Amino acid sequence: MNILVTGVAGFIGMHLSVRLIKEGYSVVGIDNLNDYYDVQVKKDRLENLMQLDSFTFYETDVADLKALNDCFETENIGVVINLAAQAGVRYSLENPHAYVGSNLVGFVNVLEACRHYDVEHLIYASSSSVYGANVKMPFATSDEVNHPVSLYAATKKSNELMAHTYSHLYGIPTTGLRFFTVYGPYGRPDMAYYSFTKNIVEGKPIKVFNNGEMMRDFTYIDDIVDGIVRLLDKEPKPDETWDRENPDPSSSYAPYKVYNIGNNQPVKLMDFIQTLEKHLGIEAKKEFLPMQPGDVQATYADIDDLQNATGFKPSTTIDEGLKKFVDWYKEYYKVDSTAIQQENK
Repeated sequence: MNILVTGVAGFIGMHLSVRLIKEGYSVVGIDNLNDYYDVQVKKDRLENLMQLDSFTFYETDVADLKALNDCFETENIGVVINLAAQAGVRYSLENPHAYVGSNLVGFVNVLEACRHYDVEHLIYASSSSVYGANVKMPFATSDEVNHPVSLYAATKKSNELMAHTYSHLYGIPTTGLRFFTVYGPYGRPDMAYYSFTKNIVEGKPIKVFNNGEMMRDFTYIDDIVDGIVRLLDKEPKPDETWDRENPDPSSSYAPYKVYNIGNNQPVKLMDFIQTLEKHLGIEAKKEFLPMQPGDVQATYADIDDLQNATGFKPSTTIDEGLKKFVDWYKEYYKVDSTAIQQENK
């Protein structure tokens, strides 16, 4: 049995695949290597994977149904972990059609492949963005999520609805994961912590939105990967106690489940920036701006159900995680902090 990881050259996809192979699994990876952000980062992630045994790569798009079916036809796929998606809240304001192709068309293709090739378990990426206009903290999977504030969030909510339909119609066990602000080495260059780091080392100001009055449930990549691996053999079963008159949105009479996967310890944005400055050894020039359209002021994950189901417990502090990221960033981009400090004096 192989595990298919879509979006394998992505941030989470690469780290997850490395861990799966170390655990003894064979991984089949799919990625279209699009240019939403620096393609070289994706190629370098992929290069890390190509050096490992038990890894097979298909350069294709999940929106290409024929290519996807050819992959399933050739490989013995037992579990699918769908991480392929057009990411980014703000980019969805600029290029909404990109989200339809990858997040909707691509996802229904994955569901159809799971249906026709008897996949045992589909795990797929949702997002904390689905909580949208909700203000009750922490966000819980038992909360309704009917008021998204970006198209990206709407497509992720749609993925959960589509997955439930296939769990209901065809009995496919589906597990959705609402990721909360994942960070770490080989991260996404479009994420704030990455662009902050780039601007700080280049002596450019960083844009701090909502005047710094933001909180995020930053979650280190190794903790995220551990949570996913723990779910591999935890295929959802129909919940016989599910109440149709008082339905829990996170479970079902069908083999369907949605979990939050986060750190459960939100951090103030300004504290995060100060920790980044400490490990870089450079003080950031800050430009304070109002909150952007489509953004939310705070994210905070209730992860009780995931902990109860798997024993998942994030263990990486912001200080530890940012140090690992900064160490990687300096090596990857050949940054000399001492030289930068001297220039700034």
